[in-house]
Amino acid sequence: MARREAFRMYLKKGFEKKYEWRHRNIWPEVKAKIEASGVYDYSIFLDEKTGVLFAVQKCKGEEGSQNLGADEIIKKWWHYMADIMETNEDESPVSEPLKEVFYME
Repeated sequence: MARREAFRMYLKKGFEKKYEWRHRNIWPEVKAKIEASGVYDYSIFLDEKTGVLFAVQKCKGEEGSQNLGADEIIKKWWHYMADIMETNEDESPVSEPLKEVFYME
């Protein structure tokens, strides 16, 4: 059964184009890990006024991209992105889950 997850992250001011460029050129290994975790139909939106990134993904099973923190390629991606995003001490993006209150298919 598929489920949806949404979460927000925070982009540092002035790095909008760099963030978009890096994601247009996402490393194939990162994309493969995310897909292997059961994630599909994954989008990230940017609120240009606030720098808030809003992510939505569909997941097969119980795992998703938010469960990949132990993977070495994901840690390298986090390090690569740490200069342009708000991060935790381990360089993972500050990420806050969002509650779904409406869905229309």
